[in-house]
Amino acid sequence: MAATVIERGGVVVPPEDGAGFVAWVRPHLPAMARVAARLAVGADRDDIVQEALARAWMKRRQYDAARGSASAWLLAITADQARKAARRVRPVAELAEGDVVEARGDVEGRVDVGQAMEALSARQRLAVDCFYFADLSVADTAAVMGCSEGTVKSTLSDARARLRSLLEVSE
Repeated sequence: MAATVIERGGVVVPPEDGAGFVAWVRPHLPAMARVAARLAVGADRDDIVQEALARAWMKRRQYDAARGSASAWLLAITADQARKAARRVRPVAELAEGDVVEARGDVEGRVDVGQAMEALSARQRLAVDCFYFADLSVADTAAVMGCSEGTVKSTLSDARARLRSLLEVSE
């Protein structure tokens, strides 16, 4: 079922019926799930996406295609819900002094990258998550971040330089 594009006063809005709305958001669900998982580690990704979809449904009349793609609009809502969920995540119990943890080789690299990502500013993390992990274009990343495309490019460049130094990667 293809989503019907509705124009109201020159503004494109999502379908008003539930089935049409579901068809309209379905192609964006994988990216929404990736952004939720990246921005709210430890929170339930599916709950975040569900909250984002509920929010999008309630705000569907505010969507304006002239200001950005449906993907960018939905991912901005998802990012907002993920930030809220991340604030609610309870800290994990600390290991006792005598506990022994053995790291697997394939995990060590991911841990290093994860720690390096946490050293980035929140803005840099959001840019990296949207562009590299959610596979958004620079334009869509700019819409999610609420900034210009040039700012996204600059932020990504700064983030890559910071990650390079943190991970001691030479080009």
